[in-house]
Amino acid sequence: MARYTGASCRICRRQGEKLYLKGIRCYTDKCAFDRRSYAPGQHGKGRRVKVSNYGLQLREKQKVKRMYGILERQFRKYFSIASLSKGVTGKKLLELLERRLDNVVFRACFSVSRANARQMVRHGNVFVNGRKVNIPSYSVKSGDTVYTRPKDNIISGVKETIEKVKDRGVPGWLNVDTSALKIIVTKLPERSDVGMDIKEHLIVELYSK
Repeated sequence: MARYTGASCRICRRQGEKLYLKGIRCYTDKCAFDRRSYAPGQHGKGRRVKVSNYGLQLREKQKVKRMYGILERQFRKYFSIASLSKGVTGKKLLELLERRLDNVVFRACFSVSRANARQMVRHGNVFVNGRKVNIPSYSVKSGDTVYTRPKDNIISGVKETIEKVKDRGVPGWLNVDTSALKIIVTKLPERSDVGMDIKEHLIVELYSK
């Protein structure tokens, strides 16, 4: 399966804002974006670029793709599904992205980053309604129950992670039992539950050309 294997901090610097791709490190003084908040490359520090409307739309699309850790082909598929669904296309797109299993694990504070959550799912350490699911893009539904593999090393690792990132908070559409390491999807996510600075209308404008 294709995936980005380059430096995560380089993405934030290119984007011009923090995307919190490296988990706890992004909240410390070691964050590369805080130390060098200019574009990567030899001439990144002194470069002055006027961004066009198309550039703004493309940058927003790239930002959302990188935040959720997916590539162009899959992102375009999500947009196609959202555009054929009832309701506002931009909101439906974000709902589909939020319902990904790796994102649910991340949102519940069971992992420090979405990349770490994707690894947990890929390694077969996440179960949905009693069935092992190792597909990060699996879309959860309202009423689903998600929990981790009942192994001592997995349980201790997740509980340690929860203590580290508990200040991050859990969105209202998830009910998390930290003692049992169980997540219940109480409802489908809404736009207000995303809680990130995303201008989804720019993505819709880009793909509608």
